[in-house]
Amino acid sequence: MSEPAATGGPFSLPPVTAGLLAGFVGFASTFAVIIAGLTSVGATQAQAASGLMALSVSMGLCGILLSLRKRQPISVAWSTPGVALLATTAAPEGGFAAAVGAFLVCGAAIVVAGLWKPLGRAVAAIPAPLANAMLAGVLLGLCLAPVEAVAQFPAIGLAVVITWAVVARLRRLMAVPAAVLVTALLIAWNAGLIPGIATAESWPGLTAWPGYGIAELLPLPVFVMPAFEPAAMIGIALPLFIVTMASQNIPGIAVLNANGYRPEPGPLFTTTGVFSLLAAPLGGHAVNLAAITAALCAGPDAHPDPAKRYGAAVVAGWTYIGFGLLAGLATALIAAAPPVLIEAVAGLALLGAFGASLAAALSEPRHREAAVVTFVVTASGLTLLGISGAFWGLVAGGAMMALSRWRAR
Repeated sequence: MSEPAATGGPFSLPPVTAGLLAGFVGFASTFAVIIAGLTSVGATQAQAASGLMALSVSMGLCGILLSLRKRQPISVAWSTPGVALLATTAAPEGGFAAAVGAFLVCGAAIVVAGLWKPLGRAVAAIPAPLANAMLAGVLLGLCLAPVEAVAQFPAIGLAVVITWAVVARLRRLMAVPAAVLVTALLIAWNAGLIPGIATAESWPGLTAWPGYGIAELLPLPVFVMPAFEPAAMIGIALPLFIVTMASQNIPGIAVLNANGYRPEPGPLFTTTGVFSLLAAPLGGHAVNLAAITAALCAGPDAHPDPAKRYGAAVVAGWTYIGFGLLAGLATALIAAAPPVLIEAVAGLALLGAFGASLAAALSEPRHREAAVVTFVVTASGLTLLGISGAFWGLVAGGAMMALSRWRAR
């Protein structure tokens, strides 16, 4: 009797299906956040498309390399919390070049964290309530965007939110991709790009489709000469490094461990840091170990045999590379929509992360006050000495926690 297909090799139907789903969900759920974040720190449309392409290709190649080398389903993604931080940060002094300099420093720090264990331990030693409160504060502004979108564009905003809510009840992983698809269709309908449907009258705030040709829609790498501004190092590089390590790399290891895989963390961190360095000059902020999509590739649905699940992560990597070739089209579609609509889609994608981080931040009563201070200062959007509120939130919360411990002693 022939062996069932479900027990086939690493590239049989189940791992291929799981990998395609992971790649689709990973890209479609948060690519709007990438564009919003890069644009916020000064990227032009061409630079944002280049950054999206560089991130997609880098994380795809990194995931393929690690999975084939380790024969384990090691999924790699872009730093969604990191780019959410960028989306709430004003363009630094020095513009996008200074942001790229911060991306390079962040990538170098991730490499060092993998090679030098004391730095990795130092990041892990950051009190979890403060790290989660900082992340929640960063995400709050984007998570309010769906409400603002409904207020400004009731018909479009409600269509996107209702789609997300209904699909989430049926299959949560597909909720944000469905909302992205509805948003894209509405933009295309408004621009008259759907065959057989006349051009709609533009809604206030929507930009008419500029009539891009094939050449304009191809994602072209745009090299950005980095600038190393002190304020960008403290306000972007440091918080980006912390949230990438604490909210992506460390949970990514935890997901692998939970599914029975025990890779040495240091080399994985170092490899993702190297690929971050490669993507940075082209506008990519950071790549790291995946958490949510890692569960899709490392879980039993990917293959009954744990030794063959690495094929799912390899397929996901190729899927990311394929989507990277569509970066120009994705960026052009987003450019034809008002920023609040794109932020609304991003906010829907980040609601789960916001709820989880806020719950974790407030779970310990003895650290709750310090966590609240961190959250409030970060969410306030405070910029002092050119440094963003994420850094000051950590400083304020850390000072509050140190004071509490001093009083206890």
